[in-house]
This record gives sequence, structure tokens and C-alpha cells, in this order.
Amino acid sequence: MSPATSHSPVWHPFTQHALEPVMKRIVRTEGAYLVDAQGNRILDAISSWWVITHGHRHPAIMQAIRDSSEAYDQIIFAEYTHEPAEALAAGLIDIAPTGLAHVFYSDSGSTCVEVALKMALGFFHNSGAPRRRVVVMEHGYHGDTIGTMSTGERGAFNAAYEPLLFGVDRLPFPTPGHEQDTLGAFETFCATGQVAALLVEPLVLGAGGMKMYPATVLAELKRIAERHQSLLIADEVMTGWGRTGTMFACEQAGIVPDILCTSKGLTGGALPLAATLCTAAIFDAHLSTDRRRTFFHSSSYTANPIACAAALANLEVWKNEPVAERINALSAMQEERLAPFRNNRHFADARRTGTIVALDLDVPAGGYLAEIGPRLRAFFRKRNLLIRPLGNVIYLMPPYCVTAEELDCVYSAIEEAAALAAVGSL
Repeated sequence: MSPATSHSPVWHPFTQHALEPVMKRIVRTEGAYLVDAQGNRILDAISSWWVITHGHRHPAIMQAIRDSSEAYDQIIFAEYTHEPAEALAAGLIDIAPTGLAHVFYSDSGSTCVEVALKMALGFFHNSGAPRRRVVVMEHGYHGDTIGTMSTGERGAFNAAYEPLLFGVDRLPFPTPGHEQDTLGAFETFCATGQVAALLVEPLVLGAGGMKMYPATVLAELKRIAERHQSLLIADEVMTGWGRTGTMFACEQAGIVPDILCTSKGLTGGALPLAATLCTAAIFDAHLSTDRRRTFFHSSSYTANPIACAAALANLEVWKNEPVAERINALSAMQEERLAPFRNNRHFADARRTGTIVALDLDVPAGGYLAEIGPRLRAFFRKRNLLIRPLGNVIYLMPPYCVTAEELDCVYSAIEEAAALAAVGSL
């Protein structure tokens, strides 16, 4: 057996166990840190895969989990409802772009996007004018279930599963100066009358390389969709909950998506939960005395009451604490430290949207499987920094409690890593 699997039967996600060292055991989390069994404090510069917003174990959220566990465990949501789910749905509608009216719960980012795709296809099917085409943006990533893999970029992520995937239409990414190519392609697809929905990560494409594009493009994509009576699905799983500077990235484009997907920061990162929000028209297309028009989707843990209670507590944190101010401060701190890297010859396309920063390390071979990626991760690991580059793309998405001094340590390590890589010493 390889070193990574010799002491544990656990199969870790996105992990090549033949190459990785034995996994460190984390025994505690607090604020911006993970604490391992040896007592090392590891700065979580990527919010544990983008889920932790306020910091690990926010007291109000943890207390809500404890309190709700005194009254609830799982309740079948096809048969009953409960106060945490009802209150959370009302709260989500209140903070979401005006026009979204209904909330469907699920368990993860992937599943809430699957729900959105089924809502869109069901809307047209039940309206008597079926449309079956889904349009996505190249380099997109929407999850690892079959439907979401189908809509994501094809490559190493999903090559083995190609027989299971359905076809979609892909827009070119709106690189600077070529935005019209993206808009023109979408117009052409919509003109066929067969486009049910455009599924897009607003403003920032996450796992596809933290690629960023302007809000004006998103606004125009929505206008094209409306002209052709196609739906727009905003995958806000990563971009929501303040990451791009506003509660939801769609706000910066001034649009209301027909369907909005949210997860990750929904509970502040404490527990798995997801929600798919939609307009009244989409709900009404499934509302009928004909049971065949039912929205046929569920999971055993739909609207878990304890997870809903955690999300409700997260909403209260947003109401009662200066979260927006923390986001603005973090965005400013990120910009201040990123600025020198824009003239650093070791990097290309140093970029930022809100609290999210990304830099492309200039290496001969880039991309997700770039050999530099694991070496960078090992370098950061030795310095007790949790940073997982996407190949040669180094990105930062820290929790909102991170300090200026902690960011200084992160950027210093990035600069050191780049210098070592340039002379072949990484």
C-alpha cells in the first residue's frame, strides 16, 4: 500500500493516494485556523473549499446547532414541514434578488444545481412547449453529479464518465476585448428556440481557474435570455454570501435570475445544506391537479432541521454583525497586497473580485494538472498554510475574520514560492 493509504481505509476527494502523504488529522477548528494533532495552527486561506464565511465555529451558529438538536433530528420533508425550514425560506426570499419566490432544499452545491436544471426542463415540459438545450460557459464547473458534470468543462474531471454525460451548448469565455463573441454565440443558440436555460457562475468561474468577467456581460446575457424566453440559472454556490463583495454576485449586474442556487456559505460553512430559489412562474408551472406535473426530486435529508437552524443563525449574523464592513475591509486588504504582484514577472493576470484573489504563476505548462500544482501545495503545507492551487493558478478565498497580519504571511509565502519556482528549486 502507498504511504497515503497505509493507515486508513478512507478514500479522500480529489486525491491521488499514490502520490499524497498521509493526511494530517485535524482535531479542532477556530476562527481562520485548523489545528492538527501536533498542535500546529494552519491558516485556512481557502475557507475549507470556500464554505467558511465568518470563520470556523462561529459561536452563534454553533449554539443554534446545539439548541436545535434538543428538539429535532431528520423529519421527512415530503410529508411534514418545520419552523427552521419555513423561517429560513422566508429569510432567503427576503435577502435574494427581488422576484424569487420559492425555495427548494437539498444537500450540496451539486444537488442544488441538479434541482435547477430539472426545474428549468420541467417548466418548459409542463408549459406544453418542451425545450431541451442547456447553454453553459466554457471553463465552468457546477459539481460532480451526472447532470452537473455534463454542464461543466470536459477534461480530466470527467473523461472516465463520458458515456453518462449529456450534451450542452458552450459559450466562449468573455475574455477582455472579446465579450461580444460570448454574447453573439448566446444569441445564436437562443435563436433556435430550443434553449431552456443558460447556467452560469456569475462574475467568477471557480474550479475552472478563478476566471473573472465583468457584470456588464452577465447583465447582457440576461437580456438576451429574456428576449428569447429562455431562463437564466445563477450558480451562486461559490459566489454567494459576500465572496464577490455583495451578498449575491447577481446584484452587481442588476439582474434577477429565474433560478438561483446557493450552498457553501448558506450555513456559514458549519453544516451541509443547499437551496434552489425560483420565480413564481417556475413553481406555478408545476402546480396542478395533474400529479404527473409534480416536481419529482428529493433526497432523504431534504431540509434537515439542524442544518436549517444553522443557516437561520447565519442570517442573524448577517443582520446583527458588521459583515458587510468586514467584507469591504478584506477586499481592500486583498487589493493592497495584490497590487505589487501585477508587476511581478513571475505572474500573469493578477486579479480580484471582492474578497477573491487569483494569480497565474508563469510556468511552461499550466492548467489544472500542471506539475507545479502539487509542489506549490506541499510548499504552503510546510508553512502551515491551507492553499490548494488550481494547477498553476494560486487563489485566495479566506474567511472574513482573517487579519492583515495573516494575509501578509500568505502573500509573503506566495512571493517566496514563485521565486523558488523560477529557479527550479520548488
